[in-house]
Amino acid sequence: MAVDNQKTNHKELLKWIFDMAKMCNPDKIVWIDGSEKQKEQLKKEAIQTGELIELNQEKLPGCVYHRTALNDVARTEHLTFICTDKKEEAGPNNNWMSPEEAYKKASDIFKDSMQGRTMYVIPFSMGPVESEFSKTGIELTDSIYVVLNMLIMAEVGDKVLKFLGNDGRFTQCLHGKAELDINKRLILHFPQDNAIWSVGSGYGGNVLLGKKCLSLRIASYMGRFEGWFAEHMLIIGVEDSSQKTTYIAAAFPSACGKTNLAMLIPPQSLAKKGYKIWTVGDDIAWMRVKEDGSLWAINPETGFFGVLPGTNSKTNYNAMQTIKKNTIYTNVLLKDDKTVWWEDGDGPVPESGTDWTGKPWKPGLKDENGKIINGANPNSRFTAPIKQCPSASPLIDDPEGVPISAIVFGGRRASLAPLVYQSFDWQHGVFTGSIMASEITAAQYGAQGKVRRDPMAMLPFCGYNMAEYFKHWLQTGKNIKNQPKIFHVNWFRTDKQGKFIWPGFSDNLRVLEWIIDRCNEKVGAVETPIGYIPSQADIDLDGLDINSSDIDELLKVNNDEWLGETESIKEFYSQFGDDLPQELNSELEKLVKRLKDS
Repeated sequence: MAVDNQKTNHKELLKWIFDMAKMCNPDKIVWIDGSEKQKEQLKKEAIQTGELIELNQEKLPGCVYHRTALNDVARTEHLTFICTDKKEEAGPNNNWMSPEEAYKKASDIFKDSMQGRTMYVIPFSMGPVESEFSKTGIELTDSIYVVLNMLIMAEVGDKVLKFLGNDGRFTQCLHGKAELDINKRLILHFPQDNAIWSVGSGYGGNVLLGKKCLSLRIASYMGRFEGWFAEHMLIIGVEDSSQKTTYIAAAFPSACGKTNLAMLIPPQSLAKKGYKIWTVGDDIAWMRVKEDGSLWAINPETGFFGVLPGTNSKTNYNAMQTIKKNTIYTNVLLKDDKTVWWEDGDGPVPESGTDWTGKPWKPGLKDENGKIINGANPNSRFTAPIKQCPSASPLIDDPEGVPISAIVFGGRRASLAPLVYQSFDWQHGVFTGSIMASEITAAQYGAQGKVRRDPMAMLPFCGYNMAEYFKHWLQTGKNIKNQPKIFHVNWFRTDKQGKFIWPGFSDNLRVLEWIIDRCNEKVGAVETPIGYIPSQADIDLDGLDINSSDIDELLKVNNDEWLGETESIKEFYSQFGDDLPQELNSELEKLVKRLKDS
């Protein structure tokens, strides 16, 4: 097979590439150098083959459109495995397969799957090259779509190879589309081998192997042994009138406004006070304890891979500005003028277009069951460079990262959790993160109001037994001299009519202001059995159409309801058996006692 522009003498790397090529049997191997010239050549090639569609370059310069296979539109958690020697190492939170079985099954699917295709070698760094935070990976793929996405999402090319040298450590990432057959689809993680194999999918979350696969599942496993955190968290800086910036890391399950918070624009009354928001990242935080005894964080990604339906200039103005150029749009509606549209986006509903499946579309179109056909897939995506975001932090590339003052956990609860509360200490904060939960709506998953627990928003992404993950949080906290304060927020409390009481979106900064004031010991709090809550006077409500009784409702802690919740927590904890840290059981017992005593 032909090999283009090989650029390394790293023997282990070269052997691995040729071993994988022997199995997959591509016609040729092409090294990705990270140059604009090569990127444009690949884009042109993908447009010629139909893998991509070029969008209207006057209205959307540098933008392209891609459709995935109909059965390949989201992460496939039931086909995602952690492959360790012992099942206990993967824990009850993961699907497990033995490495022997996993390699065998995947090898059979990979065999000759790249015949007639090109294998692209993508050297990439999650995090700034040469930062102590960063990790290097090499992804092999037969998809130009994957190459172009990786060029947005990570540091890619010759500079990474140069840093790797002749013997540097790297994560082996192998991806192949194969037949895009859901019955021959596997997303496999081998933490003990520092390897990831993904076959049979073309969807971003399954195939951009630097993202969830390396940056969370493999990295969380690495962090456990190396003493750092890999977390499913946004990172923002909140700058005040004195130009001091306080950095917050926050974890939310899906559908809780994570990307909106990451790119928040201050409401008028707080903008007048001099507040600015700086976006460091919207999805992943790698955090380590540094010499000053503080917890510092980087966003290991260089781009956004965000959901489009519901994104508009009102919900997320900065995201809409970010995606005006150099963006890959996936599974949205293609308008007749070669621009794009999605449900609850900007502008009028188009009169016609081509839907995400490639069929002609018009508003009100119904399927054979009388159900409205959407133009865009509900999980349609944009991939865009973070530096195009108007609120992008100037410290995005800083190899030192940013110091974290507060960690915020969030959930979606109609009545249980107050708008905001602060944990009593680090251990209680880990407990608070471990019981994170959201109620799921009837439209999405079945039983309305059913609680789905997602500790630290990491349940699908923790690369090992979550009981050990909790221990890691508890243990690492002891090494942090300047511990971040830990909070929980809930933007989704409803009134008796089922309407949200809190306006959310930009007004969430009013809650962050109290959080920051607590970190700086500028403001008091009211002690409750679950933690510290603000008094009404300590939340800036200027310009907000909300009355005092609504605020009371937002901050209410109902002891009976919380006692019911403790039973649900107990049941959730029981799956971890004796592995669950005793400290968390102790926190649960203390919570029950406080609720009964107060």
